[in-house]
Amino acid sequence: MARHRELLVVIADGEHARFLRWGEGVPRAERAFDSSAAHARSSELVSDRPGASFHSGASARHAAEPRHDPHALAKEAFARLVAHEIGVAAASGSYDGVVLAAPARVLNTIRAGLDAAAAECIVGMLRKDLVKVPDAELEAHLRAVRLKPA
Repeated sequence: MARHRELLVVIADGEHARFLRWGEGVPRAERAFDSSAAHARSSELVSDRPGASFHSGASARHAAEPRHDPHALAKEAFARLVAHEIGVAAASGSYDGVVLAAPARVLNTIRAGLDAAAAECIVGMLRKDLVKVPDAELEAHLRAVRLKPA
């Protein structure tokens, strides 16, 4: 009798991630973590207010706009952390593959942050935000993922 595949299912968005083991039946939660910036205000993410700038020929000062949205930068950093954690889990050898489920932008950032060995472990992807879906309801969504053959 063939052994059933044990997959690591990673469900993430820019602020939350869940790692689940999915073999037969309902995926079982193994680990969850949140971004430290998940509910922070922009003023809490940036240490200083923007500096003032001068316009040539004028004596008025205007606040300089930040070049990057602090929330977007925090979400990218969190996605890179998720990619690193996937690499650690894949290197453990306790899974037969990895299935990723995340909104498109987050999924792309996670994939870009994976090392070569972890990227090889990806057997399926779903461009969908499933973070708030209870574990018991995930299997229906995951069945729609076309998995690479073992």
